[in-house]
Amino acid sequence: MTVLLIIVGLVIAFLFVFNNLKNKLISVDFPHEKQEEDASVIKGEFSVLTYNIAGLPQGISAAKTIRREAIAEIGEKIKSFDIVNVQEDFNYNNSFYSRNEHEYKTNHKGKIPIGDGLNTLSHFPILSYHRIPWRHCSGPDCWTVKGFSFTQIQLAPGIIVDVYNVHANSSDVARATRARRENFRQLAKYINEHSEGKPLIVMGDFNAHYAYKRDNLYEFIESTGLTDGWVNFLRKNVFPEIIPKFVAQHMLSLNNDTESLDKIFFRDSEHLKFLPKDYQVESVLFTNANNQALSDHLAVSMQFDWEWSMERSVPAHESKPLIEQKVLATA
Repeated sequence: MTVLLIIVGLVIAFLFVFNNLKNKLISVDFPHEKQEEDASVIKGEFSVLTYNIAGLPQGISAAKTIRREAIAEIGEKIKSFDIVNVQEDFNYNNSFYSRNEHEYKTNHKGKIPIGDGLNTLSHFPILSYHRIPWRHCSGPDCWTVKGFSFTQIQLAPGIIVDVYNVHANSSDVARATRARRENFRQLAKYINEHSEGKPLIVMGDFNAHYAYKRDNLYEFIESTGLTDGWVNFLRKNVFPEIIPKFVAQHMLSLNNDTESLDKIFFRDSEHLKFLPKDYQVESVLFTNANNQALSDHLAVSMQFDWEWSMERSVPAHESKPLIEQKVLATA
């Protein structure tokens, strides 16, 4: 009987100790997430980057550096950004992914003329991914399947953001700008059909300027409810004026004060609010040992705080968590 009592006492003591330690033993911290004492509010932070990496074949690409080496270096240097959209990831994707440290990456679609050059890399889980080709193009833009992509990314358990990656029709001749205007209308229609009421990050190479009268960026943001990160954070919501004889600056000469083709837009939902805290044209980071730019574009980045609140009313089409898949997380 004495032995039995001792065993029972030991079991009770073990259960008491385990109950106190179990959270330490089995819980996992979700990165970039801070949960308030009030469980109805969750806060976090994340960074985004958009970069046209000039992945056309050597000799065709407008970039001056050796493409395979430069793109491998880009793949390594983007590691500090949580969500990255790249364009023109055509012919050197193996090099691009070879030194990259993002856990989640979309599958490469292929080289030209099969691929669209769009890929998304993330430190957060990628839950779904879709590629949509443009219905309108002109000139060399028709030589491969350009378009946009739609990704759902999980910032924290149950907190999903829709991320779009865009590469619009290039050139400022009349036929090209007509195609680009239709690109933005197609994208806006898709966003309104698939992301109504959802939090959004839309970024990529838009090949468009507010200052150019033939572009319809104002129409695009008005129809989608998006906010331009550059205009909002650095220009205090003051848009550039239309310039009658607009000529774009050289892409490698841009800085935070000049409008870039490469843009970052965002939109809150009724639950999730984005709070921009930095915007940068990355003119220094993406250079090689000889101080040469790694692409013919300058990458653009933003830093955000985010806040999810249960108290806001639930939108009609709020994002729902999908089954987490690592099928897309290929490297």
